[in-house]
Order: sequence, then C-alpha cells, then structure tokens
Amino acid sequence: MTLSACKALAFSDDELAQMRRFNLKLAKLPRFRIRNRITPRLIQALLRVSQLRGASTLRKHGLNAENKIVGLPAARVPVRIIRPQTEAQGVVLDFHGGGWVIGNAQMNDALNIAMVKACNVTVVSVDYRLATSTPVEGQMADCLCAARWLLTDDEFAGLPVIVVGESAGGHLAAATLLGLKQWPELLERVSGALLYYGVYDLSGTQSVRSAPAQTLLLDGPGMVEAFRMLTPEATEEQRRQAPLSPLYGDFSGFPPALMLAGELDPLRDDTLELAARWKAAAPVEVHLLPSSAHGFIHFPVSMASNVLMHCREWITQRIHAVRC
Repeated sequence: MTLSACKALAFSDDELAQMRRFNLKLAKLPRFRIRNRITPRLIQALLRVSQLRGASTLRKHGLNAENKIVGLPAARVPVRIIRPQTEAQGVVLDFHGGGWVIGNAQMNDALNIAMVKACNVTVVSVDYRLATSTPVEGQMADCLCAARWLLTDDEFAGLPVIVVGESAGGHLAAATLLGLKQWPELLERVSGALLYYGVYDLSGTQSVRSAPAQTLLLDGPGMVEAFRMLTPEATEEQRRQAPLSPLYGDFSGFPPALMLAGELDPLRDDTLELAARWKAAAPVEVHLLPSSAHGFIHFPVSMASNVLMHCREWITQRIHAVRC
C-alpha cells in the first residue's frame, strides 16, 4: 500500500514546517532502545515519580480514576478506569505503548481525559505486565483477559466498544482482537479499532529492516534484534505467526478501523500492510503523516493536535453509528 492509496489528512505548509523544526530537536536526542533491562527499569521508575500528581490533574477536569483488578477466576489484571461526568455513550479499551518494556495504565491520562470529555466515553486502560519480567505472550494474555472482562461486565453492557492501541499497544490491541475470535459474540461487540503506529510483524517488515542509523526516536537498526530478544524462544517463522505477529492473522469479523503512522517511522510498513489486509474484512481509514516520526501524537505541534481531534471525531462517529 503506497502513500497515494491513503486517504490524506490536510496540513498547511506552516504546520509541516513546525513538525520539521521539531524533528531537528528529536535528532539530537538519544534513540529509544529496548535491548537491555536496566534502562527500561530506570525509565519506569522516573515515569512513576512523574505521575505522583496524577489525581490532581484529573480533579482539574472534574474527573477521577478507579484502579482495580479485573478479569476471570483464573486470570486477573489491573486496569485504570476514567468515567465521564454524565452517562457514558461508549467505552474505550486502551492499550498503552512503551516498547513492551515501559509504561503503565496512567501514562495516557492526558490523552484519555481528552477522549472522555470530547467523546463522552468511559476509558479503561490496561496495566498489563511488562516484558522486563513477563514474556510477550504473557502480556497478550493480560490484554485478552481485560478485554473479555470488559465485554462481559454489566457496567458496559450495550455500550459500543472501541479498542485503542499505540505502538506496542497497537500490537497488543490487534493481537487481542485476534484472540477474541475464540468468542465471536464478544468480538462482534467491538465497534471500532484505533491503532497508532503499531508493530504487527515481529520478524520485521521491510521498512524496519531497512531503517537507517539516523532514525528519529527509535533505534531503527536495532529493532529486528530487539524483536528477537522479546521472543528468544521463537524462530523467524514462528515470529511470523498470528497472533504473535497480528499482520498474518485472519481479520474476518473485525470492526472498522482507523490507522495512523508517520512517514519517517521505521514501522510505517506495519501499518500500511495491516491496513491492506484488514480492509478485505472491514472498512479501514489509514493515514501516513508527512514528515512525522514514531510517537507523533505526543509532539507539541499543531499536526498532533489536529490528528488527535480527527481521531476523537472518528470515535464519536463510530459510537453514534452503532447507537442509532
């Protein structure tokens, strides 16, 4: 799938210039690497310190978060729930990013608060275990457990469900949908999937394998080796099997999707190839953002704000389409 096949989001010359200026700052920063266990643990500790005032941030918006352990008798997983001030019109199941090795359910609070307020939804963010202590397969099991709980819980009965995943969370979101095919009645309840620059082939797509040393934000040349370290017992052929690599799954019965990736992201082919396969089963809107690196929705630029606004509008439209 090429850029010309993508439905374009329009950006002004000034917005593109602002993104390119920000890229110059990114180029001076160290690349994110997941090939050792010490750095992720340090980053995780710093992340938790930065989140100490999270409750006060929520209160400023008239919201609060409930942290609870959910799941089935044989499997339990922590989640963070943010509810709107009025009756929820839908529910979002959120899978955070962080390269499988850092992050937690609170790290997306800013994005989720905006989603709660703009879309009038409840957001359930999954606090899945990290790869520093748990195999990727264990993380996938956590996420599937949370999804099954949400899709059978009385609080969310009858509400449209949107699955959202970013980066490694995009991988876990897609893998979760594939896992739900064991329970077709649960998969049928999912009304949409919003996926930001996910990893869908753990053997490495062509854009990953050809990533140059000057890749922004990510350690481009080291990504294939990082995938191998995440799945040390798997062969290359096993890494290409679904749901470990969602790209090779069966998408029949899947919901409509909105997918986004950056033109400068080594993972761009993951999104474009997934969209090409997914659209045989359900409508897919895919955007390849010009001059954009991995993680662009977090950048302090107008393009990021416009993308997030578009995504919240898409969520609202999907919810209304189901409820009407």
